[in-house]
Amino acid sequence: MKKEDLRIVFMGTPEFAVPTLKAIVEGGYHVVAVVTQPDKPVGRHGSVLQPSAVKQYALEQGLPVLQPVKMKDPEFVEQLRTYNANLQVVVAFRMLPEVVWDMPEYGTFNVHAALLPQYRGAAPINWAIINGERQTGVTTFFLDHDIDTGRVIMQKPFDIPHDADVEYVYDGLMALGAELCMETILRIVESDGHPESIPQEKLMTAGQELMSAPKLFKENCCIDWNQEAEQVRNFVRGLSPVPGAWTTLTAPDGKESVLKVYRAHVAEGTSSDRVGTLLRIGRNGLAVVAGNNSVLALDELQMAGKKRMRVSDFLNGMKDIEKYLVK
Repeated sequence: MKKEDLRIVFMGTPEFAVPTLKAIVEGGYHVVAVVTQPDKPVGRHGSVLQPSAVKQYALEQGLPVLQPVKMKDPEFVEQLRTYNANLQVVVAFRMLPEVVWDMPEYGTFNVHAALLPQYRGAAPINWAIINGERQTGVTTFFLDHDIDTGRVIMQKPFDIPHDADVEYVYDGLMALGAELCMETILRIVESDGHPESIPQEKLMTAGQELMSAPKLFKENCCIDWNQEAEQVRNFVRGLSPVPGAWTTLTAPDGKESVLKVYRAHVAEGTSSDRVGTLLRIGRNGLAVVAGNNSVLALDELQMAGKKRMRVSDFLNGMKDIEKYLVK
């Protein structure tokens, strides 16, 4: 197959997908259409519609854009079919029905921000950091009936530094994903649309625990202070800067406020105080007693309705902080 003969439909929505689409376009491939989410209402009254990052780039390049509300919509499916794509590439998009992913003759492959079969799901970057992983990566795989279970085409690893947060890993995998996608497309071209691929079961070892990456909601972003300080630290950096780990700050009078924690580190020593107790560290430091008498020092915080700030600035406006609790 010649490179010029390949007709690609690209599917994606957020910023994470843009470098991959850009690499395909600048690589000289023929992108016949781009599929992305409908424009999102923003503003105080939702009166302004904000196009996705993928749509903005696609329009700048003069590419046709499709924005179906439902992927099974017969009108959309027929419109998609008219582009006669050989291949579909998916990055950070929603689940596709079989009528869509099975349409191209060379199939549909996804760029997933983890080393499958580990971290199947919507938030693989976050959960890898939360679980204290020191390595993650990117996988390209063919879509099938179940979520993130298809045959693996290629993988590339990415090291996670001890203090890295989501933003660092996100940026790294965004670039790595674009690189791996281009290598995968080249492999598809060189194999006439039939690259070697491996069932995910063959990538698993006996007794290996598969970690999942479920979607993040407010409820599962709440800090559990019964965990040890190192686990809480990983939880914080795994949600920083977005969506942000949070806890409830309770004042002496019982008033509660939401407090987000963006950066923290494990403090030396232990404390026999109850879990959730706030401790002053010198003049400008603040820590929380976590599980097993461990202590987590807080570095950057944000009170509800306030700006993100260093803990020293936070303490300037908080008197008798030792009398508060977190939970």
